[in-house]
Amino acid sequence: MVTQPEPNARAIKTLDKDLGRISLMEQALLFTARPLVGPGIALAFLAIVGLAAIALIGAQPGALIVVVAAVIGGYMALNIGANDVANNMGPAVGAKAITLGGALVVAAICETAGALLAGGDVVGTVSRGIIAPESVAAPRIFIWAMMAALLAGALWINLATWIGAPVSTTHSIVGGVMGAGIAAAGFAAVNWPMMGRIAASWVISPVMGGVIAAVFLAVIHNRIIYRPDKIAAARVWVPVLIGVMGGVFACYMALKGLSRLVSFSLGESVLIGIAVGVPLAALMRPVIRRQARGLENRNKSLKVLFAIPLVFSAALLSFAHGANDVANAVGPLAAIVHAVQEGAAADAVTIPLWVMVIGALGLSFGLILFGPKLIHLVGSEITRLNAMRAYCVALAAAVVVIIASWLGLPVSTTHIAIGGVFGVGFFREWYHERILRENRSLDALPVEERTRRKVVRRVHIMTILAAWVITVPAAATLSAVLFLVFMALGGAG
Repeated sequence: MVTQPEPNARAIKTLDKDLGRISLMEQALLFTARPLVGPGIALAFLAIVGLAAIALIGAQPGALIVVVAAVIGGYMALNIGANDVANNMGPAVGAKAITLGGALVVAAICETAGALLAGGDVVGTVSRGIIAPESVAAPRIFIWAMMAALLAGALWINLATWIGAPVSTTHSIVGGVMGAGIAAAGFAAVNWPMMGRIAASWVISPVMGGVIAAVFLAVIHNRIIYRPDKIAAARVWVPVLIGVMGGVFACYMALKGLSRLVSFSLGESVLIGIAVGVPLAALMRPVIRRQARGLENRNKSLKVLFAIPLVFSAALLSFAHGANDVANAVGPLAAIVHAVQEGAAADAVTIPLWVMVIGALGLSFGLILFGPKLIHLVGSEITRLNAMRAYCVALAAAVVVIIASWLGLPVSTTHIAIGGVFGVGFFREWYHERILRENRSLDALPVEERTRRKVVRRVHIMTILAAWVITVPAAATLSAVLFLVFMALGGAG
């Protein structure tokens, strides 16, 4: 005789099944909704930007144009935060010197501080002489040209972030201005010598970054990593390297990061770097000696000695980035505000505080919401970084910017940083192959094994290089189309 389960037992079993189904549905909902959280918060931020612009501008003539421009400027800032900031924090995260969450917090604070405390308060309205100002002097044409340039740059950076390609935000906005200028006044309006220098920087920036990063890594290899007593060598050389880092970053901040607060010449900046670097090296000697006590004689132990300098350098790079590149987001916006309020375009305009706040907050929101994808790419997917290699990348980025400022070259910090990552990776490949050749074992390896030993992932090279090469023409083409659309829809009035 088969016993039937009690009614209560049947009810409990049915309830368990229903709860299990509900739990699965909740998990599925969370899985599908998670990708929508970032865009939702970003849309809320842009809505707040629009409302804030309405409250600040009021009902004056042209207010709607300013509100639309403010929203587009906020969108541009979000994309710069998502794409550009990864170059500063990616190496530190890839080297495991700081967690991803910690990097997001540090970068957000430093980017915001750099934008608000040291961001450029005056910006050229025609993006550093790309377009002759007289060719877009009419306020109506100027406003729509800046609007098209801003939106085109933002859309291109958004696409690049989506496909996983770190691109230059400066080149994006320059391409946007060039395209709108050509659509408005023809090819003769473009400053082609300046565009030639920018095109040259596509090659100069990454090559300089890669070579200098590789040189620093070669010094670390020769003086620390491949010494019989690594820890003893580190006690001698790590304070020197930290002093060099401190001096270079002091020079970098004096030259690029604090231009709004105080202006220094290159010579004065170098003297400031020496004044900071030499005492710092002396002060760090007893600190490194204490940190080195009890460490095992292996490469992994050296991470402890490089971790704090690496995080500090990434924070300084983020501060300087916020101070310099916030103008890419809000410079055209400030120019539009000035043209609407004054009824005329100007060669240079002052950026209002509320416009700078939009740029600063947009950088931070973009970094936190969408930055992790490219941080992982830069930090770990191109090549494997440890603390020493990431230190070389950060130091190379600052050194190249200083050299470029001295030579007057319009370089991209994005290209420099990515070039540095490739540089340390290719140096490792070269070094390992040299060792194998000396041991006469390279030729004996099968082709598959030799390919496996390539520590730089080639799949990312073509994607990144292609994105770099087409950034200016793509942004220019998109901007020209948008300018013609804007003129057709609203320019006639």
